[in-house]
Amino acid sequence: MLLKKGSLLLTCCLFALGLGAQTNIDFTKYTLDNGLKVILHEDATAPIVAVSIMYEVGGKDSYEGRSGFAHFFEHLLFEGSKNIKRGEYAKYVEDAGGVLNANTSQDRTYYYELLPSNQLELGLWLESERLLHAVVDQEGVNTQRSVVKEERRQRMDNQPYGNLLYELYRHGFTKHPYKDPNIGYMEDLNSAEAADYQKFYKTYYVPNNAVLSIAGDINIAETKGLIEKYFGGIPRGETPPRVTIVEPALGSEVRDSIYDEKAPLPALVMGYRVPERNHPDYYAISMMNQVLSSGQSSRLNKVLVDEKQLAVQTVSIPSFTEGPGLAIAFMIAKPGGAIKDLEMAFNAEVKKLQDEMISEKEFQKLRNQVEANAISGYGSMAGIAESLANYEMYQGDANLINTETDRYMKVTREDIRRVAKTYYTLDNRVTLYWVPGAAPSK
Repeated sequence: MLLKKGSLLLTCCLFALGLGAQTNIDFTKYTLDNGLKVILHEDATAPIVAVSIMYEVGGKDSYEGRSGFAHFFEHLLFEGSKNIKRGEYAKYVEDAGGVLNANTSQDRTYYYELLPSNQLELGLWLESERLLHAVVDQEGVNTQRSVVKEERRQRMDNQPYGNLLYELYRHGFTKHPYKDPNIGYMEDLNSAEAADYQKFYKTYYVPNNAVLSIAGDINIAETKGLIEKYFGGIPRGETPPRVTIVEPALGSEVRDSIYDEKAPLPALVMGYRVPERNHPDYYAISMMNQVLSSGQSSRLNKVLVDEKQLAVQTVSIPSFTEGPGLAIAFMIAKPGGAIKDLEMAFNAEVKKLQDEMISEKEFQKLRNQVEANAISGYGSMAGIAESLANYEMYQGDANLINTETDRYMKVTREDIRRVAKTYYTLDNRVTLYWVPGAAPSK
């Protein structure tokens, strides 16, 4: 991506918990003849507009020996196009007083420009160029290969706990491509050539594989006309292939030790196999995780950090993937602390959730948290545009931006206990002991 954001784990946490969900986001949704889905939200509060496009292609959409293509394209498609000189994509936006960025998950790739509202047409032209006329050649591949390799070194290889998500998914999946790192393997980055990327571009960067989401100070009728002008003539592509691999159940606990010379403190890292993001149990799993680690008074923080003083940080989040994924628990031990003690204390808190329903008082507090998140809003046009696209692409319903809180409100105390008993079992868990220092020689 062009601009650095917070840690991947924090980003995943915010999306997974649905933080900032807001009601009463009016929008218009329609589909062009070429299959491009369009979502428009008009808000004249400030003279700005977010122009964004999301493609249904992510880290999982790779093939053997060619991992990391979706993330690579996040970089490559800022190189230029048939009508935009190499390296000038960002200059157009910055000269207009705007900012731009992109991000890639395991399931989708997202690009956006935040511009003064009188520059809406510029944003639409830039994204239409990216979709239809991007230059995918060896020069661009060579340039961005160095950039992506350096990003991998900084964010994964040379960062404390930088391989956390990769190690969890590598141990939790053996068949599904979620097992591969979103950023790709170094050997794949070294060996891929322009022809591989051209094939990828023609396969996934087609209008019928995208959602164009625009939010801000716009006129709906005028915006529809501009969208038809810039996107209506782009031909529909073949339907892209989809991952159909069904990962078998773990069957038994997967345990391992990960040695990390950069980690300052030992940590306990766990992943529980859970259903896809659109599964009815997602909401109970999400709320159970909020009970465990949302806020200073959450159970893990109160017991492991404050009372027993075993940990300096605790995190527990539901899965953030479109398909069946991993709910994650991550605890950093205090200096001199033992990972085994963390595991025993965590197991005890999970067992409490399995054996008895949370109290009415705690449940009401949890519901209040969900409603407070709904009232707080997204806070930016870029956030609204991305959320509308996410809901449409992940769950096929952009209106969940307004109604998803209702799904949380339907969760009962019994539902929370039931999902704890169903999914938070040893035979459904990956357990990693994160050990500072070099691995012992064999």
